[in-house]
Amino acid sequence: MTPPIRLDKHLAAQLQCSRAQARHYIEGGWVSVDGVVVEAPQTLVAGETVTLAAGAASEPAEPATLLLNKPAGCSDAELSDLLREDRRFADDASGIRLLHRHFQRLEVPMPLDPDACGLLVLTQDWRVRRHLLEAGAALEQEYMVDVEGEAGPWALPRLAHGLDYRGRALPACKVSWQSEQRLRFAIKDVHPGQLRHMCADVGLHVTGLRRLRIGRIGLNRMPDGHWRYLASGQRF
Repeated sequence: MTPPIRLDKHLAAQLQCSRAQARHYIEGGWVSVDGVVVEAPQTLVAGETVTLAAGAASEPAEPATLLLNKPAGCSDAELSDLLREDRRFADDASGIRLLHRHFQRLEVPMPLDPDACGLLVLTQDWRVRRHLLEAGAALEQEYMVDVEGEAGPWALPRLAHGLDYRGRALPACKVSWQSEQRLRFAIKDVHPGQLRHMCADVGLHVTGLRRLRIGRIGLNRMPDGHWRYLASGQRF
């Protein structure tokens, strides 16, 4: 009986390549064991059939950034349930090959209020994380806010400039009515709870909150509960 060995060692011997190259093939999702793709180089194999896919590239697997259309009230545990292959947006044009490792060790540098919905960025990429943390305050975000109540005649000017939140004078933003009960905000440096507070200051109660865009990246037509990749050439 053949003693089990690590998949990367087995593949290196099979292909006559280095262990590092073998790991890159495996982590890139190019290697299958008995017909099932395996992304973990430490997987033990014995007599199984190990196959390298046609067109395989021995390059390090790049960290991924996912763009999710978060449903309202979705908890962290429920978010994990949405990050799966069958929830990938059908019109994802990123060209990125799906790897199960892309759903691991994700961080959320610009979170949403728990009861809000819309665009949520989840990333493994330290460069994306650092950019959103360091430059996020300067990125314009677009929100649709459903409200109820009676706003006074000076509600829009006050929302656009002149309010404060938690002792901080808020910078100017752009606000407009989209319908009788829906406001559109184009705003920077949004803090948790801020939009609800702003609306309450002018006599409006928020009933729904959706983020549509961060910088140049928007939801587009992606349905609730679906996700897509941030393509390599896209920038916030």
